[in-house]
Amino acid sequence: MDHALVPAREVFRHFPALLVVAFYLISVVAVGVFAYGLWLRIRKYCAGRPANRFDLMWRRILGAAWTIGGQVTLRKRDSYAGWAHALIFWAFAGLFIGTLIIMVDHDFLRPITPALQFWKGTFYLWNSLILDLMGVGLLVGLGMMATRRWRFGLAQLDYSRPDRNPGEYSRLGYVRDDQVFLWGLFVIGATGFLIEGLRICADRPPFEVWSVVGWQLANGIDALGLSPATASRLHLYIWWLHAVLALAFVAYIPYSKAIHMLVDMANLLFRDELAGKRLPGIADGAAAMGYRGLADFTWKELMDLDACTKCGRCHIACPARAGGWPLSPRDLILDLREHAEATLGGRSWLHETRVRQVHGAVAGGLIKGETLWACTTCLACVEACPVGIEHVPLIVQMRRTLIEEGILDRNLQDVLEKLAHYGNSFGEPGHNRAKWTQGLPFKVTDARTEPVDFLWFVGDYASYDPSLQEITRSVARIFRKAGLRFGILYEAERNSGNDVRRVGEEGLYQLLAGHNVAALARAQFKEIVTTDPHSYNTIKFEYPAFGATYSVRHYTEVIRELLETGRLPVRRRLDAVVTYHDPCYLSRYTEVTDAPRAILQALGLTLIEMGRNRSNSFCCGAGGGRIWMTDAGAAERPSVQRIKEALQIPRVTYFVVGCPKDVTMFRDAVKTTGNEGRLQVKDLIELVEEAIGSDGDSCVADVS
Repeated sequence: MDHALVPAREVFRHFPALLVVAFYLISVVAVGVFAYGLWLRIRKYCAGRPANRFDLMWRRILGAAWTIGGQVTLRKRDSYAGWAHALIFWAFAGLFIGTLIIMVDHDFLRPITPALQFWKGTFYLWNSLILDLMGVGLLVGLGMMATRRWRFGLAQLDYSRPDRNPGEYSRLGYVRDDQVFLWGLFVIGATGFLIEGLRICADRPPFEVWSVVGWQLANGIDALGLSPATASRLHLYIWWLHAVLALAFVAYIPYSKAIHMLVDMANLLFRDELAGKRLPGIADGAAAMGYRGLADFTWKELMDLDACTKCGRCHIACPARAGGWPLSPRDLILDLREHAEATLGGRSWLHETRVRQVHGAVAGGLIKGETLWACTTCLACVEACPVGIEHVPLIVQMRRTLIEEGILDRNLQDVLEKLAHYGNSFGEPGHNRAKWTQGLPFKVTDARTEPVDFLWFVGDYASYDPSLQEITRSVARIFRKAGLRFGILYEAERNSGNDVRRVGEEGLYQLLAGHNVAALARAQFKEIVTTDPHSYNTIKFEYPAFGATYSVRHYTEVIRELLETGRLPVRRRLDAVVTYHDPCYLSRYTEVTDAPRAILQALGLTLIEMGRNRSNSFCCGAGGGRIWMTDAGAAERPSVQRIKEALQIPRVTYFVVGCPKDVTMFRDAVKTTGNEGRLQVKDLIELVEEAIGSDGDSCVADVS
């Protein structure tokens, strides 16, 4: 091949030395501005309290690489946005690598010896093709995002706040930041193609046909009648426009939404896989129970604030917001971010200058008490967040301050007092906890005095609520019928403390958990089974901090096993159309979603899913202590909204649940909406007993 035709090109085409020097000087300034902004961010995080997020680093690195590389979390809830973002991410990454290749070849290898340069020949051709395709991917992805943001009218992208005056909230700043980020990248990509087309039009090297987009642009420029000399002059001007825009973008990254490109990777690396499921205790030496101000935040929590991209997935997933309470997980994080930027630095160039100054506690001050009490701790926000923000632990930490200061619902305070005095939320004497067993034709084993295989942790609602006790007896009858060696703790059981902890009453939680751990230590059993998903969560994930680690299962997991092994033969297959509601603490917290569906299938029922199911289930509104609070939202309760969602299913007969609190919430919702004749709320065990039979005989040899 003639050396003159070896595929390659000049980086600074026809540039005088002065312009080359000017480019490098501008580059140094841009990198310096970037480095300073990045240092401001790091300095802010270093102001936070310590957090141990450096364990299992290889696992963390591999998990973050898989999540980021596959854009897993982005594609899970919104495939359109996920694939658009994937195009942008991979195209941006590819174009960045392409720039690094040119820098290494031109700035490091060429000064040593041209013989080391590799950006030529076949490598150059393939590099040109790949980068052109990457550039197209970038523009397509950005176009998809622009269409989604400004044409779809999505609620999650609406930053308006009815609870704020316009001067208090930088809504316009957020919109402006979005526009600069999106359109800035688009113009950088478009001008990159334009300078390629002008260069090819001016020089017409035949090998540049590999630059598929640039070649076609050159053909279009030719068709406009532009001479090679004019194309060459325009190339210089557009080259500088592209370069200045690209370098300005580099400088802009740490001061804008674009910082998420760096912070989100770190946030995913250091996220807690059990965030919300396992809440932290009170830190050693802490001056207060919860968070009063930014000084109480850990470095990871400060990083969470910067990681938010305002995508709004948590905003639309939140049942409190849907029910008209003054909570949006997105807005809570953004409020805290603005306060952190005003206090600790790192504020965006594009936000409004009027950021609310807060004096005193953040909890109850910047973040109002009614906002914090609205949370059901359903974990939908944490599960929906694609960048690893941990909203629920932060909300609970601020609730602890409200509890300490006595800022809480009167009814909630009464319930907490009952829990402190009686160990249950009903204010009943402990000896009444097992009173429900009196309606059974057999005695339930006392696990404190006799060894059992299954220790059944019943829970408050299943034990004390008269409307639920027959369901509890159904569980006992089915366990008995299957020949299980099971028992209960009788009056030694206390409330598990799961919701007490999430209310923010950490001291009471530790008393309840400590009592239960001591009671469990006196019993002989192989594993714990519970009908209460809330108890399931705290026993599984939080009791180990008290030195008590158990094998724990939900009753649906046990029933599924009994059906599949034939220990519970189905005598009568049921014929009905049902829908199943995934309880938050069963689907998101403990990730049990298959067992209930397998049971419904085994019973012969036709299951038709609601749109929101499994980990995307919608909360009943009872969690996080909300079942004990009396304040109403401005819209329909989440339980009512859920029932109306179920009623959209043709011929649906049963609304099936697997949590005592769900039975309470949804039966009330059916009644208040006047749908008692159209839909029945059933605990799954009621359908199991109907199909298995309700007699007291065992299906297998009684091994108890």
